[in-house]
Amino acid sequence: MAGWLTLMLIVAVAGRETTRELNVFQIMEVRSILGFFMLYPLIHMNGGFAAMKTARPLQHIGRNLIHYAAQLGWFFALTLIPLGQVVSIEFTMPIWTAILAASFLGERMTLAKILAIVLGLVGVAIIVRPGTSEINPGQMIALGAAVGFGISIAMMKSLTRTESTLQIIFWMIVIQGAAGFFPSLYVWQWPSAYAWGWIVVIAFCGTFSHYCMARAMLHADATVVVPMDFLRVPLTAAAGWLIYSERLDMFTVLGAALILTGNLLNLRSSNPVPVRAELEPLK
Repeated sequence: MAGWLTLMLIVAVAGRETTRELNVFQIMEVRSILGFFMLYPLIHMNGGFAAMKTARPLQHIGRNLIHYAAQLGWFFALTLIPLGQVVSIEFTMPIWTAILAASFLGERMTLAKILAIVLGLVGVAIIVRPGTSEINPGQMIALGAAVGFGISIAMMKSLTRTESTLQIIFWMIVIQGAAGFFPSLYVWQWPSAYAWGWIVVIAFCGTFSHYCMARAMLHADATVVVPMDFLRVPLTAAAGWLIYSERLDMFTVLGAALILTGNLLNLRSSNPVPVRAELEPLK
């Protein structure tokens, strides 16, 4: 999860820079293509394309189409509202993930997990302070993306029961690359050297951040892993302040403190879950 947090923070900055010049469909498509080549050495080391065969193609397709739509919305929102606000609104996501994981995956909703989610959402609300300004389309797009991410993570957790981490990421790249191929051709324009640099960063961080998330899901319930992602809110707010001079005030500090408290309480009460034996070679 530390890998996920770091890489997603970089993706947020890279996404803001790249969308200054390129359409979101094009960014997503190039990310998938470059991500495939970056992932290929791991594929080759773990049995090649034959090892990527899956018995759950419909689940992969459904999960990745939902995630693709959510990711498009997330990138679009980066162009409309401040960086910290995009990520803050995104963190309504654990509500949907926790409900789905408890309802369909049989995960136990303990008091500590509920408290971590509640404290995290209160912290996010303090940072965003809803009701103090008019809601704009960027906020609604970010909220829709959050719902999509929540569904996607719950589906990923289900897939980890039968699929390796590498299979999950491989099919994510293939399916999302296919979904965005024709839209990206329609809006294509050749990127500048500056944009190419940021696209490579997005491809690397976008690919391996999901690798980190999928691995984290093997070690703990989704309702344990997802609340840790709340730390991305204060981290992104700090990045927005340092890089884009976006405001960082005491509300953000207070929200971050609540988020951290919830995560620490959750981690102290959690028991480790054994890693499946067949995934040991991926270490």
